[in-house]
Amino acid sequence: MLSIIIPAYNEKTNIERAVKTISEILEGEKIPFELVFVSDGSTDGTYEEICRLREQDIRVHGLEFSRNFGKEAAIFAGLELAKGDACVVMDCDLQHPPQAIPEMYKLWKEGFEVVEGIKKSRGKESIFHGMFAGMFYGIMSKMMKMDMRSSSDFKLLDRKVVNVLLGLGERNTFFRALSFWVGFRSAKVEYEVQERVSGSSKWTFKSLIRYAISNVTSFSTVPLQLVTVMGMISIFFSFILAVQTVVKYLTGTAVEGFTTVILLILIIGGFIMISLGMIGHYLARIYEEVKGRPRYIIRRTTDEDRKYGENGAS
Repeated sequence: MLSIIIPAYNEKTNIERAVKTISEILEGEKIPFELVFVSDGSTDGTYEEICRLREQDIRVHGLEFSRNFGKEAAIFAGLELAKGDACVVMDCDLQHPPQAIPEMYKLWKEGFEVVEGIKKSRGKESIFHGMFAGMFYGIMSKMMKMDMRSSSDFKLLDRKVVNVLLGLGERNTFFRALSFWVGFRSAKVEYEVQERVSGSSKWTFKSLIRYAISNVTSFSTVPLQLVTVMGMISIFFSFILAVQTVVKYLTGTAVEGFTTVILLILIIGGFIMISLGMIGHYLARIYEEVKGRPRYIIRRTTDEDRKYGENGAS
């Protein structure tokens, strides 16, 4: 059986369309499936819509968080709720085309344990957003030594991969990168990003920046290493200015260096503040991990008989 995991935050208008479209495609391919919706603290009646559709189709399952815990938490809650032999993670707005699922399923039946959905294009988005996304995934690709520039959350995972991900002890996760990191035999399926039919994206530029910083620091220590690099740069420029000052003093051409001193203080001060910010962010991450709070809290579920592990609380 195939479990389709669909995080949803204020997606009431898209739930029924998602159920109908995905069901028609998988039924046509004679693929046994279940639909697992995770309402991430929605306030527009998303969970009630899931419950309504559950009464019409027992293959529809869902749960609701006590508040908004974020997409990463919703994905892992869905993985924990799912009972399929393989799981597909996709967006509720169907920008991840359900038509690609049968091809993913076929590759999984051939023995591939991770099937990555790879974007042919990023669809209609602003040039600035595209540049920022490209830069972020370019940096992540170099950190991980894997090409993540066209990756997405749209992917199929074998049950053994799901069990490995659920067994990870960390609370701050980056699902898109972890599916690369765990290894296993993988394949790729290319797809075109579809246009959203109803509603609007919940991602703002501010939330994307926060998401990028959170994921980089949760998956890599490179930012901490940059502190050392900035210190070396600061020492290098300080050495050059010191040599220049001594030479001018010995040649009798020394002048008041007020401007130079101010610039030097500003540069060093900037490096120090950035370094403290990076270190502080990592300390905050350590603090969050040490507390051991669950990734999410479940308020209610359409399947009270389904059990959850230590990743979440209900």
